[in-house]
Amino acid sequence: MRIQALPAQLINQIAAGEVVERPASVIKELVENSLDAGATRIEVDIEQGGGKLIRVRDNGGGIHPEDLRLALSRHATSKIGTLEELERVSSMGFRGEALPSIASVSRLTIASRASGQESGWSVSGDGGERIADPVPSAHPQGTTVEVRDLFYNTPARRKFMRAEKTEFSHIETQLKRLALSRFDVSFTLSHNRKELFTLPLAAQLQEQERRLAGLLGGAFLEQVIHLERDQAGLALRGWVARPVFSRSQADMQYFYVNGRMVRDKLVTHAVRQAFQDVLFHGRHPAYVLYLDLDPLQVDVNVHPAKHEVRFRDGRMVHGFIYRTLHQVLADTRPGQEVDRTTGEIRLLEVERSATPVSGTAPVAYQRPLGFQVQERQAGYQPGYQSSFEMQRPSPASLAAVEESADEVPPLGFALAQLKGIYILAENATGLILVDMHAAHERITYERFKRAVLEGGISRQPLLVPVSVAVSAREGDLAETHRSLFSELGMEVDRLGAETLVVRAIPVLLQGADAEKLLRDILSDLVVHGSSERIRDEINQVLATMACHGSIRANRRLTVEEMNALLRDMERTERSDQCNHGRPTWVQLDMARLDKLFLRGQ
Repeated sequence: MRIQALPAQLINQIAAGEVVERPASVIKELVENSLDAGATRIEVDIEQGGGKLIRVRDNGGGIHPEDLRLALSRHATSKIGTLEELERVSSMGFRGEALPSIASVSRLTIASRASGQESGWSVSGDGGERIADPVPSAHPQGTTVEVRDLFYNTPARRKFMRAEKTEFSHIETQLKRLALSRFDVSFTLSHNRKELFTLPLAAQLQEQERRLAGLLGGAFLEQVIHLERDQAGLALRGWVARPVFSRSQADMQYFYVNGRMVRDKLVTHAVRQAFQDVLFHGRHPAYVLYLDLDPLQVDVNVHPAKHEVRFRDGRMVHGFIYRTLHQVLADTRPGQEVDRTTGEIRLLEVERSATPVSGTAPVAYQRPLGFQVQERQAGYQPGYQSSFEMQRPSPASLAAVEESADEVPPLGFALAQLKGIYILAENATGLILVDMHAAHERITYERFKRAVLEGGISRQPLLVPVSVAVSAREGDLAETHRSLFSELGMEVDRLGAETLVVRAIPVLLQGADAEKLLRDILSDLVVHGSSERIRDEINQVLATMACHGSIRANRRLTVEEMNALLRDMERTERSDQCNHGRPTWVQLDMARLDKLFLRGQ
């Protein structure tokens, strides 16, 4: 067959296959155009899941009447004009493909009144190559785009559309993502002439969190930590949910780069690593995060639908996201207080209350053996033996509890032990329940990690060095990151262009598969530019050691030992969760207790 130029209409329909996957894709493109036009109010009307009608109305700058026909031409845009502008592009759209692609598979009408114009104009297309001349139209400043009968002229594409309910669900999800990207814009969504939600402007943090609660649920907002961090030209802000709010699916993860919603492997990997120590296996974190950086440092022109980006320095971005979230999660401990106005995380002072209520020195309970505990049972009546052990507080204890709320530490003072598993304590708010094994496991684990960090990772020479065949690129990476391997307790030499040899591995990983470990690290370096593989492996060993070296169930503790455990929880990073992601303590405040007993009702 001879080479021939494709008709313009077919070119647009091919482009539509990349840009317009379903009605939700149309919403994304049209709303992003409204945002680029400077709109502060966007109204979206849907009929029959978007198959019959999609209407997006905004109060943006509008389109000049002489540009209306050009708006439906391919590669026509007001957002860039040179390669330099493309490299610095900060607008959501810039390719000039969305409107002509949508127009090629629907009946489209654009009505607009540009800023400074006395009247509005409209232009229509019916899926063919011909575009009608603009005609006068009564319209306020801004633009309205109507898309009717989507895919009416491409039956094969229409056949792949799902049920109305399913398609509208995708639209609602897409608009949520867009609404979370711009708190300075109000959004309204209607389906089949029924208004579903209106999101007003949200300038203040409290207003933003109200929008957050409306879109993601109040339970999410109750468990989030607000963060704002800046470093070396990178800024990360937003909300990250505490590990106890983990999800069975990755359905509550919103990440924006310079205001653009992206699904990026590097970002996902950095977040997952930050949560690794505090999430239950198979669970996913929840977050709404915004990364801002110089547009020159990120390439947004790598995907037709602009879902993906490419960072100029991926290793720096990965490290910044990981370190920021890692530190925020490290502060999830009893006594954490978040300033809802500034987002600053403060830790309540616990040192003044570090001495147990009995007035004696803290017991070194962290040793797995050697407890000075008297095993005794308390009978409430003949023939009944209770596992609830109540120890009478000393006069000093009673005096301490009666002090003002400011003097009571976050986890309060121990009252008793329940079933040999839980510690019951009283703080200023009410009742505290602590899973003593889970709490001690976290404390022991963090001490092991700190010891390894301060003392370095000791290496163990292999009796027989392991030779590994690699690609030339992997060999270059191993040579470039030689210091990284040394820091992680590995000795790796290059014997040839495609041959590496492992001469030593970390002592704590003695017996591990050296070749597999090397290949996994090289894989991380290829994809992410860095690797935490060895640290992760060592942490798994330390976690196992911590689990075996922690207080076991049915161990009786004295009041002094219980209070010592509570004070260490208040000082230990990530002590809200054990190494497996389970919560270590819960608070039952007086309001909740009153509700249980119907007090005041």
